[in-house]
Parts: sequence; C-alpha cells; structure tokens
Amino acid sequence: MKIKKILIANRGEIAIRVMKSAGKMKIRTVAIRTAAESGAMYLSFADEIFDNSEDVSDIPVFLDIDKLISIALKTGSDAVHPGYGFLSENAYFAQKCFDNKIIFIGPSPDAIYKMGNKTIARRLALKIGIPMAMGSAGNISDVEEALATASKIGYPVIIKAASGGGGRGMRIVRKEEEMERMFSTASKEAEKAFNDPSVFIEKYIENPKHIEFQILGDTKGNIIHLGERECSIQRKHQKLLEEAPSCALDPELRRVMGNMAVQIASAVNYHSAGTVEFLLDSDKNFYFMEMNTRIQVEHPVTEAITGIDLIEQQIRIAEGEQLSMKQEDIKLKGWAIECRINAEDVQAGFAPAPGKIENLSMPADSYVRVDTGIEPGSIILASFDSMIAKLIITGKDRKEAIKNCKMALDKVWIKGTKTTLPFFRMLVRNQKFQDGTFTTAFIEKDIEKCYLNSEYEEMLAAWLATKLFVEENLQEDSINVDFENGKEMSPWLLNKRINQF
Repeated sequence: MKIKKILIANRGEIAIRVMKSAGKMKIRTVAIRTAAESGAMYLSFADEIFDNSEDVSDIPVFLDIDKLISIALKTGSDAVHPGYGFLSENAYFAQKCFDNKIIFIGPSPDAIYKMGNKTIARRLALKIGIPMAMGSAGNISDVEEALATASKIGYPVIIKAASGGGGRGMRIVRKEEEMERMFSTASKEAEKAFNDPSVFIEKYIENPKHIEFQILGDTKGNIIHLGERECSIQRKHQKLLEEAPSCALDPELRRVMGNMAVQIASAVNYHSAGTVEFLLDSDKNFYFMEMNTRIQVEHPVTEAITGIDLIEQQIRIAEGEQLSMKQEDIKLKGWAIECRINAEDVQAGFAPAPGKIENLSMPADSYVRVDTGIEPGSIILASFDSMIAKLIITGKDRKEAIKNCKMALDKVWIKGTKTTLPFFRMLVRNQKFQDGTFTTAFIEKDIEKCYLNSEYEEMLAAWLATKLFVEENLQEDSINVDFENGKEMSPWLLNKRINQF
C-alpha cells in the first residue's frame, strides 16, 4: 500500500528530517502546532499543520496516544512516523495505529515490546548465543535481591531500567554500601521516565567502547546491517559524538558483530530501521546491550558512508516493499562524524541551558551536513531536549574527517545560550580522540577540566555581535569572515580580529 500522507508525531530536527524524505517521495506530511512552540521552525516544512496550540495540558501531545490517533484520523493521514524519543518505542501506540488502520512507520508492536523490555531482550540474546555480560535472570524486585545478585556476579555492577533507554534509570554500584541508595534512585528515575520502575542488574564492564550496528529489515523476512557506529563519547550514559565506521573494528570483527546483530533482529521478525548496541572491551570481546526499535539520533553518519536514506527505507518498508539491497551490496565509503550541539553548560556537568537563540550561523561547506530545527528567535525549552543542531562532517578517511570537523566547528556561531561547542572544539584536538583509543570513560577520566571553558565560545559570540552591529549601522559587510581552506581559526587570532574593531 502506497502511503499518501504522514502525520509526524514529533517535533524539532527529526520532524524536518522525516518531512524532507517524504517530500522527495511525493508524500504529504502533517505537523502538529503546540502552545509551547507555536512558531517552531519544523512547522514551515510540513504540507499541512494541525493546530493544537489551544491545548495547554501538562502532557505534551507527542505523548498522548489517543490524541495522536484522533489527529491522524481528522487529517486523513494514512501513516504515522514517530521519529525518536516520545512514543517511538511504545508498543501500545504502534498497536493503536494498527487497530485504527493507520500505518505505523516502524517495527511491529511485538518486536517493540520484546526489544523494549531489556530483560526479555536479554533472554532472547542468551537463547540464540549472543555474548552477554553476567547479570540477573530477570527484573530485581527489591534491595535484598539486588545485594544478593551483585554479590554473586561481583562488583562493580550496573543497575538498568527494564524499559526505555537514553541513560535514564542507570546507576553504577561499586560497593555494597552504595546499593540501597542507587537501587532506589534508579528505580524512581525509571518510573518517572518510562512509567515502569522495573530494573535489572548486569556486571559493569570498565572502560569499554560503545559500538552499535544499524539494521534494516523488511516484512518479507530479509534483514541486513549497514555497518557500525562508534558512540563512546558520552556523558551520563548519553551520547555526544558518534562516528562511522569505528576504528576499533577490523573487517572480521565487523562481520561477526554484524551477523550477531542480524540474528537478534531476526529473533523478533524485525522490520524497519533499528539499532543493535554492544559493548566492546579492551580484548575485543563484545557483549549485547540492547536494541533500539526506532531511528537513532545519529543515523546521518550511517547515511553518509553508505549513501542510503534511512527514513526513505523506513517508509518503503512500511509500504510493504522488499529491500532493494542485500548484505553484499553494502559498501562503507569514507568516514563521518556527528557532533550533537546542545544547549548545555559544559562547566556545570553538561547541565541543560534553556534560553532564546538570539542568532546563529552554520557552515555550508560540501563536507558538512547540518540537521537542525532551530533558527534565530527559537526558544530552547526545559521541557524538551536541549538539541540545537547536529553537525555531520565527512572525509575520505578518519584523519580528513577530523580535520574537516575542526574547521566546521570553528565556523559555528551561536548567541543566546551556553552550548557544547567548547567541548567539541577541545575534543577534536585531543590526542586520545585523534588516535582512537578513547572509551566511554573519556569524559570522566581523560579530559582536563580546565580546558572545558566557554571563553572561545564567548569570543565567537562577541565577534558575531560586532559583525552584525557594523552591518546594521554601516549597511555593508565591513567585517569579512575569512576562514582559509585548511587553516584553523585559533582563539588568539579570533581575539586579535575582535580587538581590531
């Protein structure tokens, strides 16, 4: 069945991303206007807008299943794309779409449920022989059981939410005295984030790399992987930078891990785009973590090295099409790095920094792709995620991608709120990052806190403000932005330029 109209059950950059692919396929899209973002950028990319701005309830419309179904029916949408976050991994939402004869652009409710519940996913992985870290057989009911389990497998252990992901409901416990507090905190956080307080326990693997494989499956039983992404640069178990491929994998390890990823997806008859996540230790042993049954924030780096539009593939699969490619057709070409530019205060431990974006400028070089739902005047709300933009940078190899990343980051200007830009500018110049030996412990152990300052960012903002002032008052572009090809703009050179005016 050909889809004619898609309701985008999401907002921000992912809503725009879906609308762009749908537009290329001549499919109409519907966006939802909310009271909180009545003039949001994503609305301008839709063919239709459903005005829900009079609804001021505490529950965002993107989390209200009955309302979303009602909007889909009222607008004549024959499909719904959930994006990521919100209800994208909610089996009940997928089932409600099916019950109302609306195509859910994602996997089946059964696959979402089985992979979304981490304890069920663990059992499936063990059954088919996927390597796993030692852990509890199921959910842990109380602190006493948690203590007994941790004693059996040995500290350190990690408590994880049985539902959901994104680093919520996760706590590392290094000694027995910490268990009661950590168990309570993880369970409460899981309940708040996923409406499910259930948690389980695994052996905590020290300083691993976080490697994930992109999966595509159709409704005919064909499943392939599109290679891996390296996601080890994290804070609070949440990703900041991703790259594809990973310099930690050789062709044979990629083949073995990729095959394992396909096997776990096959175990639930998976269709649509999905991601299988692993931890890789220093001895190249890998362990299944979880499967995310949705499009990932970091999907553009896979698109960059494969040339495959993952949103288009999701839509075609939802229409019942068979995959047009086989595993042997997938070739990884070049290197791609994604920086998540968030409104966060790096010095305050990456705390959210909501506020109004007064002005911003992004690079337009051939090696850069910018995915954003933010423009001058946009408000970064505390109630939504803090993302401003995703900067996706490519190169013929990792060395060139890092070089291009340095130049691209130095061309980004954002005024109005603190951002993660100072962190990324430091990161791409860090030797451990450049040689690829970093792990998930990088932010905690390997960076010098004194380098995490916003002085450079403030100079950029000051320069941009000066440039705009001169343009507005002299009616000419008196200050030229001159980034020479291949030459980095240092803070000292930038400061010299500022002082000239």
